[in-house]
Amino acid sequence: MSKILVIGAAGMIGAAVVEALGAENCIRASRNSGETVDISDPKSLEALFERLGELDGIVCAGGAARFKPWAETADVDWTFSLANKLLGQVNVVRYGASRVRAGGAITLTTGLAAQYPAPGSAIITTVNAGVEAFVRAAAVEPSIGVRVNAVSPGWVAETLKAMGRDPAGGIPAADVAQITVRQVRDGASGSVAPAAKR
Repeated sequence: MSKILVIGAAGMIGAAVVEALGAENCIRASRNSGETVDISDPKSLEALFERLGELDGIVCAGGAARFKPWAETADVDWTFSLANKLLGQVNVVRYGASRVRAGGAITLTTGLAAQYPAPGSAIITTVNAGVEAFVRAAAVEPSIGVRVNAVSPGWVAETLKAMGRDPAGGIPAADVAQITVRQVRDGASGSVAPAAKR
């Protein structure tokens, strides 16, 4: 049986990852359920890894970034997004890599906005591109010692449905989860796997 930490397990993608990996193989963590953690707080991450001990892998499907029109963005929006989705995931690797057994992986979550910006996406595009650059940089650091990779989802069908939009244009969360599982098990360090409807 594996011992894989899923951060953001209470969210749509995180919950689908837990189901795909098998709940018995997962330790769930989020802000409000399971093992509690706030990835924007290094002390919270450090305490989480201290509690859990050795792991077979980590999936981070947590971390928020703001999507809003350029003219409405403020310093607080940039600071929040950088501290959460970008620096939060960097710190998952910084604090978690030494806890992952040899051969394991840390799989982060970015988003296709990194390659395909749209009006209102300046913050989230910047943050996602930063996560992808970090994954590539981490892969060449020999002292990290485990595979670091990512999954880059496009619109998720369930999110589109919740927004009152046609879900046919999105990828189901279960499909994103399957791509995430492949990255955890076999994904090359430094790789970013797209997860979008074709």
